[in-house]
Amino acid sequence: MRRSFRASAAIAAAALVTATVSAQAPNRPLMTQDVFKSVTVLRDIPVDTFFDAMGMFANAMGNDCTFCHLPEAALDRAKFAEVTPRMQRARGMIAMMQAINKSYFAGAPRVTCFTCHHGNQSPRSDPNIALQYSTPEEDPNARDFATDPTLNADAIFDKHLQAVGGADRVGRLTSFSAKGTYSGFDTLFEKVPVEIFAKAPNQYSTTVHMTAGNSVRTFDGTNGWIAGPDTAIPLVTLTAGNLDRARLEALVAFPAGLRRAFPHWRLGRAVINDEEVVIVQGIDDDRQPLANLYFAPSGLLVRLVRWTLTPVGFVPTQIDYSDFRDVAGVKVPFHRTVSQTFMQMTVELTDVQANAALDAARFARPAPAPRP
Repeated sequence: MRRSFRASAAIAAAALVTATVSAQAPNRPLMTQDVFKSVTVLRDIPVDTFFDAMGMFANAMGNDCTFCHLPEAALDRAKFAEVTPRMQRARGMIAMMQAINKSYFAGAPRVTCFTCHHGNQSPRSDPNIALQYSTPEEDPNARDFATDPTLNADAIFDKHLQAVGGADRVGRLTSFSAKGTYSGFDTLFEKVPVEIFAKAPNQYSTTVHMTAGNSVRTFDGTNGWIAGPDTAIPLVTLTAGNLDRARLEALVAFPAGLRRAFPHWRLGRAVINDEEVVIVQGIDDDRQPLANLYFAPSGLLVRLVRWTLTPVGFVPTQIDYSDFRDVAGVKVPFHRTVSQTFMQMTVELTDVQANAALDAARFARPAPAPRP
């Protein structure tokens, strides 16, 4: 029976640290071998990217962390360092996957764990007749989709700006502070208090008041960090796709600059919750698709997906926005759900104060979280 991705997965992920961590230089991300003594294959990648890779395994196998690691690891972090037969098998599978991509796709991550497993322990090799003759299942989060030449990116962003309140009102919203609740794998789905602080054009900070201590997630406009009892190390420096996702989340809060988030855009259509939406895909100068923005017919942004490139493929983070309410004439999403391959969390706002006076320290690099 397939296990549920519930609290054990996130608690396990947060407890993976099994080695002494040396002092971390400001803005220098720790690498996997600096932290995890049992890692032999996924070395020389930042810690935040490592967890995205772990999430790829969980998603591809349709299971949680203890499927490969010892079940006791859910309550005893030291057990994560003990090598199991499935961990050894996974190392061999990574080598096979990388060899295929190197031989046939010039090293591009075209074949991944998910390519063969699709959420199952064992890859299926025989044809599925039901799949062949049933209605195809379309994933709105696909990186590759059919483009629609009738769509125009500037027109979509103009409509979005008008939908949230218009350029004048958006321009007058220079900051806000908010209170509400947070729930997720890392709180065993219990709702705990959360505070959010945002400042235009692209600074954003969240403080989750957990029982074991505060979890602080901050983006200062350039750099980003996470520090708290829910992290594998006292301070995680965001890198690559995770850092860019923090940038995009901040831009969503002050959407006037959203159209400049990427140098190139690709447009298409999809369906989310039985409603047709427009996809605006952000592409970098290397012509690599990195993020999808989903706009409802109203013009409101209802979903953001940002991919992080890991040694085992592109791994998505999905953010869904809903319950839009007026704050100083600007529509702000009071409900947000963030879904990752290794955890899920929901923020529900109850109070938002526009143009709050915010100290610059709100967005500074947080102090490393104490460890017992």
